[in-house]
Amino acid sequence: MRIALTSVAPKPCYLHLITLNLNHLIQTLSRFMHTDITTNLTPPPDLYSANHLINSHAKRGQLDLAHQLFAQMPHRNIVSWTILVSGYAQHRKSEQCFRLFSQMLSHYKPNDFAYASLLSVCDYWRGLQVHGLALKTGFDAWIYVANALMAMYWKNSCNPSRDAWRVFDAMEFRNLVTYNSMIAGLGMQEQGDKAMTLFIRMLRDGIVFDRTTLLSLVSSLCGPNQGSDKFAGGLLCCLQLHSCGIKTGLALDVGVATALIKGYSVLAAEIGACHKLFFETNGVDRDLVLWTGIMTVSAEREPEQALILFNQMRKEDLCPDCYVFSVLLKACANLVTETTTSAVHCRVIVAGFVNLLDLDNSLIHAYARCGSIDKAKRIFYEMSLRDIVSWNSMLKAYALHGKAEAALSFFKQMDVVPDETTFVALLSSCSHAGMVEEGTKIFDTMYEKHGIVPQLDHYACMVDILGRAGLLTEAENIIRKMPMEPDYVIWSAFLGACRKHGETKAASLASSKLKELDPENSLGYVMISNIYCSVNSFDEGGSIRTKMDRVGVRKEPGLSWTEVGHRVHEFASGGHRHPQVKAIRAHMKELLSQLKKMGYVPNTSLVLFDVEEEQKEEQLYHHSEKLALVFSLMSAGNCGIDGGVIKIIKNIRICLDCHNFMRLASKLVEKVIVVRDSNRFHHFKDGVCSCNDYW
Repeated sequence: MRIALTSVAPKPCYLHLITLNLNHLIQTLSRFMHTDITTNLTPPPDLYSANHLINSHAKRGQLDLAHQLFAQMPHRNIVSWTILVSGYAQHRKSEQCFRLFSQMLSHYKPNDFAYASLLSVCDYWRGLQVHGLALKTGFDAWIYVANALMAMYWKNSCNPSRDAWRVFDAMEFRNLVTYNSMIAGLGMQEQGDKAMTLFIRMLRDGIVFDRTTLLSLVSSLCGPNQGSDKFAGGLLCCLQLHSCGIKTGLALDVGVATALIKGYSVLAAEIGACHKLFFETNGVDRDLVLWTGIMTVSAEREPEQALILFNQMRKEDLCPDCYVFSVLLKACANLVTETTTSAVHCRVIVAGFVNLLDLDNSLIHAYARCGSIDKAKRIFYEMSLRDIVSWNSMLKAYALHGKAEAALSFFKQMDVVPDETTFVALLSSCSHAGMVEEGTKIFDTMYEKHGIVPQLDHYACMVDILGRAGLLTEAENIIRKMPMEPDYVIWSAFLGACRKHGETKAASLASSKLKELDPENSLGYVMISNIYCSVNSFDEGGSIRTKMDRVGVRKEPGLSWTEVGHRVHEFASGGHRHPQVKAIRAHMKELLSQLKKMGYVPNTSLVLFDVEEEQKEEQLYHHSEKLALVFSLMSAGNCGIDGGVIKIIKNIRICLDCHNFMRLASKLVEKVIVVRDSNRFHHFKDGVCSCNDYW
């Protein structure tokens, strides 16, 4: 083949053959030229052909060969230098790129393409040098150079907003790339409000936006500060951008749809809107990233839906990657039992994603959240490599299951440097177990021994530790002396402690703080109302409930879930949602009769309404977790209960009466009952709870 090509195409015709659009000829020619050049490093005689040949090798990543040809050229022009500088830049060879650019200065004045290429691989200090040279040579005003300068400052500067804005404001002409670079940079700095303002300015300047603009804008709205007062209009902006996408047809683009799905999920928890967006996209065009995005939306709030979507994705012949499995395991962590987690774990192994650190960490979290801490431990000890996330995941698992002693012992085995999360897990363990002295010691030595400055989460744990133990004065002192403003979590922990110990005065202060920080959250209203009612101050409690209704704040209903016969059943207080409510209530009466013989006495002081004692008892009997337990017991004969363990999830904290009910029931029916409430796990066995009645 080489002989044939040589006879048809002598060396002066290299350029003609390289520029042919027929792929098979280009590939054949490239192989021929590579063989020819490696044996004969003489470049083509004319400069134009030589430059094209160097460019061809540079684009294929054959930079050493391109540089050898460049060195053998008898004559070079600015294009020769720029081609090689650009080649090094495209392949991220910053040292060689900077060195060649410096050599070029002795021969030619760089053009705008050379500047732009070099800036793409510069760090901050080298970028400053190049910027200074561009100012001297007048190229700083050229649009390609200015755009590259902005991108460099956004990536590398310690004050990118200042430096990038200076370049932007100095530009006489701006194009779409200019605005896209600025909008993307503002998004990286979590300045979504400024990105939207710049977008409006862009439209006024007559610049037509593209998909990149929309992607950057929607992403800029989804940063950690999106829900703060700093930028409260994030959802409205997302709706406006969606409208722009519909008008231009860009909303049907898979990338834009993926970004909008994340936007609606983060800004408004609009799962319905996310699913509508997803199904509006062309099924043929849906890629793995879009599927991952919609499954991520469902994983926490509708975990079963995430699994359904996964099965739909598999039907479309898309192979899941490690990110998909990570999302699935997050969904499994919100399910009742570990059955689904085990199934996904099997798929992970079959897919070949074994000994992947991130997936192993996700498996630890999923098994722990499903109530199987033993399987979580097995995953941890079978890992070939562990990082701080692995250790923290196990520490959080011990905290969640109330195993404080195991957590402290495990901490001593750590072979990595602990971080802030490590100490949050340790302090949480101490809080759940009432280990005031140990928790205080850990908090006091965080900085001294490990150099970690306590943050809001650590102070919240200390308030919880002291408050649960009845040391309300000490907890209040922690709040008053902490170096930052207490947040919602801290005041809610203090309010919970006040409720536990019947402290109305301090509770009133905490409640008012919660209402200030989050007026739409019901916790501040409900807990102070409960405290008043618990001390028979029903008028005060009722007035708070009335005010709560007047301002439109709704209490989160108590819900429980249990899995029977591979199906998850949901129960609300009262039981009206379940189709077998009559049978459940009939079985409840039988169970109550037996439990009362064992000493169960309904704790009617927990009923927060001024009604007759009989009505109070009736309300207690229909709490959602009790109904879930009764349904599991009455279904056990038909469906069986795996390993004699009944698992129940509750969306709010379990009350004292339900706790006593479960404890006695575990002894009566001789089964392990595991309840995961909003705070922790309770393992009931033989009439004893793993929390030792301290929660």
